[in-house]
Amino acid sequence: MATTTTPDGRPVPPPHADERTMLEAWLDFHRATLALKCAGLDDERLRQAAVPPSSMTLLGIVQHMAEVERNWFQRIFASLDVPPVFGDDNTLGFTLDPDRGLEEVTAAWRKQIARGRELTAEASLDDAGRLPERDAAIVGDAGVSLRWILVHLIEEYARHNGHADLIRERIDGVTGT
Repeated sequence: MATTTTPDGRPVPPPHADERTMLEAWLDFHRATLALKCAGLDDERLRQAAVPPSSMTLLGIVQHMAEVERNWFQRIFASLDVPPVFGDDNTLGFTLDPDRGLEEVTAAWRKQIARGRELTAEASLDDAGRLPERDAAIVGDAGVSLRWILVHLIEEYARHNGHADLIRERIDGVTGT
């Protein structure tokens, strides 16, 4: 099946596919959407906050999603003991460092995506990772399937892409899906 893309270059998820292909395609679509929201902006604009009192920025969202990728695929799914991508004092990833720009942040984010793909390549959607006790109490179970993790990441990206849409429109008027 040939891969199709949107006019702006994002991969279009196939309209008919098996479950795994569909989930991974939608996740890749949302990853590409976040990258698109940051494209063409200089460092100053990537650091512009949404609206007071929020300090959320496009650069901060990319950092956050690097942490999200690491957390769900490495810590939860693969049970690896890995430190936060951007330091112990930035566990959510939103805090900006004046010396860290989009190129470095994007490289770190893409590295987390690649590592997650490696860790899940041979896994079944039914294979499970373990949640920390605090999260297990919220979810109602200590184990979450790879299927659950993929759906959660699609949701997480979709939510933050909505934030990114609003931030980008405020910065330079660019809108889009």
